[in-house]
This record gives sequence, structure tokens and C-alpha cells, in this order.
Amino acid sequence: MMRLDGIEGRSAFVTGAARGIGRCTAETLRDLGARVAACDLEEPEIQGVLGLRADVTDEAAVDRAVTRVEEELGPVELLVINAGILIAEPFERTEPDAWRRLMDVNLGGAYLCARRVLPGMRTAGFGRVVVVGSSAGKTGGGTASAAYSASKAAIMTFAKSIAKEYAAHGVLSNAVAPALIDTEMLAGVEDLRGKIPLKRYGEPQEVADVIAFLCSSHASFITGEIVDVNGGFVMD
Repeated sequence: MMRLDGIEGRSAFVTGAARGIGRCTAETLRDLGARVAACDLEEPEIQGVLGLRADVTDEAAVDRAVTRVEEELGPVELLVINAGILIAEPFERTEPDAWRRLMDVNLGGAYLCARRVLPGMRTAGFGRVVVVGSSAGKTGGGTASAAYSASKAAIMTFAKSIAKEYAAHGVLSNAVAPALIDTEMLAGVEDLRGKIPLKRYGEPQEVADVIAFLCSSHASFITGEIVDVNGGFVMD
């Protein structure tokens, strides 16, 4: 286990934490001494972590989840916005309902969670927000991912806007932009390891470690950044 200062004793709230990057992040912050709450559509079962069931597109559900965190773990100090869905289909076949659903989850969910948590961070004079974006939000993604790419570009810019508005209040906001991480999202996708300079897929732990670093005191002069975690797949 890596050693990172500034996380032990903090209260953390991780969305989309039932599996993959979100689950790994919740476990990593727990192991670093944070008091962690993990939420998803189905309550995550993670030892030593408060599991919560919440739909991030439902304002009342988000409020109930955060209220419970506040009551049981204390005011949220570390917010990791990871909940998201992927729709991979040609643009002309993307129906308005599918477009709206993806935006509601990927962007609207980020808005509702941040809106609920940021006032408390501002009052406390401390907070860390980390948004899980994607390299697709920088490059436009593959040939059939317009909706997904647009949503990820939006939330990464959203993280930058929060950084500008809340820096004076001690709140830092950053994003990570993973690509080709070995999670369920790669199921059914052609093997792209040959296009990655490191010739392998990334592991969820490698993304979780970067998220934890951005939550730590070692990143106290970093805000408004998008950190690539992609093995060199996208270099900019």
C-alpha cells in the first residue's frame, strides 16, 4: 500500500462504486484511513465501507445519501464522481432518449452530487473533488461514441469550472482521463492493446491510485487539471 498524507480521517463519498474504478477507489481510500461511503444503483458491499443505494440522477436520492454520510461519517471532504454509463453506437442511431439518459447520468449526476456537497466544503474551507472523465472527452473517442465523448468532455470542463470558482475556499477540483482500463466497459470491444505503447490494458488500481493522490496533501497545489491514465494511448 502506497503512503499518502492528508487522507486519513477524512470523510469520502464515491459514486458508481459497485465495481471497477469506483469500487477500487473506495477500497483504496479506506485502506489509506478515510471514512468512506460508496454508492451505486445497487448498494455496494465493501468491507469497512458504508454502502449506499442511490440513483445519481435523482436529486432527492442524492440528498438522502449525502445526508446519511454526514450523519454517520461526517461532512464530505473527498468527493469522487465516478458514476457513468457508456452508449457506443453510431451518432445517427443514437435516439434522443438514449442521449438524454447518458447526459443525465454522466453529467447531470455529477452536477447533483457536486451541488449537494460543495456548499459544505466551502464553509469548511477544505475539499477535494475528483471527476472520472475519459480520454474520449479529449479526442472524441472511437467512431461511434459521440454521446459518451460529449458527456466526458463536459464533466472534465465542469471540474475545471469548479476549480476556478472554489479555489479561494480551499476546495481543489481535478479530473482523471482514463482509457482502456480492464473493466466491464471493455467487454465486447476489439483488442486494442497493440495500439497502447505499454502494450497492455490499465488496471482499475492504477486509476484509483491517481485519484487518491489528487485527494491527498501531496496534490495541494494542483487544481483544474486533467490527468491522463492511459499507458500512452493518448499523448497531449
